[in-house]
Amino acid sequence: MQFSEQPGAAARQAVQGLRTVPFWLDSPDRPTPQPPLSGVDEADLVIVGGGFTGLWTALLAKQADPERRVVLLEGGRIAEGATGRNGGFVSASLTHGLANGAARFGDELPTLLRLGRENFEAIEQTVREFGIECDFRRAGELDVAVTEHQASDLRDLARLGQEYGEDLEWLDQDATRALVDSPTYVAGLLDRSGVALVDPARLAWGLAAAMRSAGVVVHEGTPVTALQEAGARVRVMTPAGSVVAPRVALATNAYPPLLSRLRHYIVPVYDYVLVTEPLSAEQWGSIGWSGREGLSDAGNRFHYYRVTPDGRILWGGYDAVHHFGSRFERRWETDSTHLARIAEHFHQTFPSLRDLRFTHGWGGVIDTCSRFSAFWGTALSGKVGYVLGFTGLGVGASRFGALTMLDLLEGRETERTRLRMVRTKPLPFPPEPLRSMGISITTRSLTRADVTGRRDLWLRTLDRLGMGFDS
Repeated sequence: MQFSEQPGAAARQAVQGLRTVPFWLDSPDRPTPQPPLSGVDEADLVIVGGGFTGLWTALLAKQADPERRVVLLEGGRIAEGATGRNGGFVSASLTHGLANGAARFGDELPTLLRLGRENFEAIEQTVREFGIECDFRRAGELDVAVTEHQASDLRDLARLGQEYGEDLEWLDQDATRALVDSPTYVAGLLDRSGVALVDPARLAWGLAAAMRSAGVVVHEGTPVTALQEAGARVRVMTPAGSVVAPRVALATNAYPPLLSRLRHYIVPVYDYVLVTEPLSAEQWGSIGWSGREGLSDAGNRFHYYRVTPDGRILWGGYDAVHHFGSRFERRWETDSTHLARIAEHFHQTFPSLRDLRFTHGWGGVIDTCSRFSAFWGTALSGKVGYVLGFTGLGVGASRFGALTMLDLLEGRETERTRLRMVRTKPLPFPPEPLRSMGISITTRSLTRADVTGRRDLWLRTLDRLGMGFDS
């Protein structure tokens, strides 16, 4: 099966009049913003960024040392970026999936799998400890094949999972469609225990409440403009003030980094999401899905989808759009062309739901790196730490990323910091115009590979170089 690149009239009509506020953030329970920074302040640790990475860094830092003064600076509002715009899949994987982990970190993958499971458990434990009402559910994930070659790939992945003791079950067409019924499905791979679903905004708001209760000072509407080395400390500059601290943690995800060296490692790509109106009992009956698993298809350009707590379907993915110069513009968050394309794919996948109305549609930026998984480092003589590059799987891995960044900032040698994954960097992306040219060629090659099942010379060359492009 081939997903259409051109949306039909019904799909174009379906995305008219959408609410462009991300569904998760479109809530009367959204917390009141904290006041922006004004004047000069001092801290033991300054965190830049109020998404999952920054929130976990703040909470974990205070739990490790309650006397430490921690200040978090967020340019907009808490969870306004990728944290409040994703599908709410919490994966135990730290390596963007088993296959990617085996290919890039095979020698330490058993350790990474164990650390990933421990991190996954700790997230759920934190949700329980602080009473965070974010609908955290261990729903599992079903990867579906829509071509025969994808079915073969999923069978190979199931075998790989067996080698590493992972709970993966390959399903034939009948077994797959017994779980979720779509005429496009050929086979499936069920991960029963390694994925949870969550309302990501409510998880972020809950973490923010927990860290504030622990004493973290939060300033929203406070973009950081520069870092200035000041002897043994760093001055964090903002439009209306500054904070001086001996340690600074950067949690800026895909947004323009404060360290110029990081611009070579990150490509910001726009990803798009739709949410339907609540389904009727008859509509649910037409597709099954009683287990409410998280789903994704097995293509290179893949869709991810899930059921929301109030009985809607969230449907996203496929397009990973890079703009020349790695630029950001608010208008790209509501691009009707890409929203209509994924609406067409929804109709292809669930033809019985063709008349279902979409209520929300939005875009957001993913921090893609060439190895698809997080990387770390320090700067300014170890006074500044950073982690980024989660490539769409940061809801779960951000906690591990934050914990490891704190290790590096404190100069602690731990099991985490000894990992080759932590000690190495992904290959950098080339400068423009080669960057945009390469991404364009790669996207076309991935589209062909989804149809033919064969990776062309360009993709095989990228594989050999350890480069990639993924959402």
